[in-house]
Amino acid sequence: MSTASAAALKPEGTAAPHRGRILAMLGLAQLMVVLDTTIVNIALPSAQADLGFSDGSRQWIITAYALAFAALLLLGGRLADLFGRKPAFLIGAGGFAIASALGGLAPSFTVLVTARALQGIFAALLAPAILSLLNTTFTEPRERAKAFGVFGAIGASGTVLGLLIGGTLTQFLDWRWTMFINVAFAAVVTVSGTRLLAHTRDKADSRLDLPGTVAISTGLFALVYGFSNAESHSWSSPLTWGFLAAGVVLITVFALWQRRSKDPLLPLSVLRDRDRAAAFAALLLTGAGLFGVLLFLTYYLQINRGFSPVTTGLAFLPMILAMMSVAQVSTTKLLPALGAKRVLPAGFAVSGAGLLWLTTITLTSNYWVHVLPPLVVIGAGLGAIVPPAMSLATQHVPAEDAGVASATVNVMQQVGGSIGTALLNTLAAGAAASYLVGKNATDAAVQGQAALHSYTTAFAWASGLFFAGTLITALLHRRRASATPAR
Repeated sequence: MSTASAAALKPEGTAAPHRGRILAMLGLAQLMVVLDTTIVNIALPSAQADLGFSDGSRQWIITAYALAFAALLLLGGRLADLFGRKPAFLIGAGGFAIASALGGLAPSFTVLVTARALQGIFAALLAPAILSLLNTTFTEPRERAKAFGVFGAIGASGTVLGLLIGGTLTQFLDWRWTMFINVAFAAVVTVSGTRLLAHTRDKADSRLDLPGTVAISTGLFALVYGFSNAESHSWSSPLTWGFLAAGVVLITVFALWQRRSKDPLLPLSVLRDRDRAAAFAALLLTGAGLFGVLLFLTYYLQINRGFSPVTTGLAFLPMILAMMSVAQVSTTKLLPALGAKRVLPAGFAVSGAGLLWLTTITLTSNYWVHVLPPLVVIGAGLGAIVPPAMSLATQHVPAEDAGVASATVNVMQQVGGSIGTALLNTLAAGAAASYLVGKNATDAAVQGQAALHSYTTAFAWASGLFFAGTLITALLHRRRASATPAR
């Protein structure tokens, strides 16, 4: 480790008496960022009735956040490295609060979409700073394992909690509180961060890689927009394949430029490590496959089983509890004892089996008998994937590159989620259309069976993504007994 890197770690290490409070603060900040990927979903019908926008415009309230967030993540991570994690954290949290307040007060659709885009911009600065601070604050192996166990469980369960909190706020208060709640979160985070965090600058002697920034930001924007367009239109639309092709070209240009740049935005050494590459692949596949549970099971419970938004959110709680329980065991016990080559593939196999189990549900299935058990199995598998993968993805990264490595973790999850949403929606829609061929499409019972067929098809394909994760992580991870501490 360089002298600069060691010096950079020392100030944050002096916060030892406050590490529990720092972890709570970082967890709350991460929860705020992840919640906003889903918290407005359930509130959309109420917001649409209030502001009077069309069904076609509705997707932009979700897409605006995802596009801004994904496109600017690597830039946000590098800014944290260049100018300090504490300023990036505080500016990100404060800006997120202002954007959320604007969204809560929005008098029109245009203002609401603008606020969601601003949330994404500040989240792209905040999210890498959060994980970077976690990575450089908790360096002792046992302490690091516990911290990443808690943090990973929060990150993986945040999207589900977003559905629960969004449904509760919309049902008992007003859709605008799905925005206003972030102001309270951000206030606590900002005050705590001001008091607890030390200011460090690990890459103060470097410059921002502007060509690389433009290439990767526009490339990620094009990629996420292409997948979002596939979800709402079709794969054959020029806006879909055109943006996807442009995204691939720009990301390729970015990779080639990073080999020549004096101050690369994403040093390729961050990606060359096999274990880190496997962890990134695990997060990408988890982001894609998880939507098979969240999106289609939500449809099933609300539309076909008549659950309210709040009850639907509560239905996912056992999965969260299983995830959080296994997360602590997987990071503190299983990973050091068995190594990533065994733990992550096992987690993927367990979650894949749970999703395959969900394909057996019917329109009359009982939640406690037919839905709850596979949900718990899926949650247990996720607990063995996400926290260890997050830890491995940032392990051994020099402090001066911690921000951009942390940003790459978030990029993988965002791009994975975009791929999963578009791919599984397309497959589900195709399955429903195939089922209706030759049948009375106006019959309610037939429509219900067609919907069920689309859900189980999505579950089957999502399980395939998890089983692919089993193979990929087993092949990529090195064979070693345990995970070594961060240097």
